[in-house]
Order: sequence, then C-alpha cells, then structure tokens
Amino acid sequence: MITLKIEGMMCEHCKAAVEKALNAIDGVKAEANLEAKTATVTAANVDADVLKKAVEDAGYDVVGIE
Repeated sequence: MITLKIEGMMCEHCKAAVEKALNAIDGVKAEANLEAKTATVTAANVDADVLKKAVEDAGYDVVGIE
C-alpha cells in the first residue's frame, strides 16, 4: 500500500479527479481522503513515479510518498 500526500485538493470534485486519475492505471485501486489530503493506493507492480505523474497530470501536486 502506498500513501500519496497531495496538495491542491479542495473539494469533492478534486477528490474525484485524483481517484479517477489513479484508478485509470492498470492494477491500481485508489481512494482519496480530502480532509487528510492523501490518496491511499493499493497496486501490484506499479512504480510510485507512475502514480505521482498521474496525479500531477490531473493538476495536483504530490508532496510526499510513503
């Protein structure tokens, strides 16, 4: 499980956009948390850089990966 810390999520639309971007990656199941400004990702054989790029391409900043 990977947790991404994300800046820029302000509303439910933002949360949905982040989840859509991450869940579009094969093998990824993601859930964003608006209050914590994180996305929890369960993925098999997916590089963290791929996840980061998907979030950034959706218009948000990844400020940490755990």
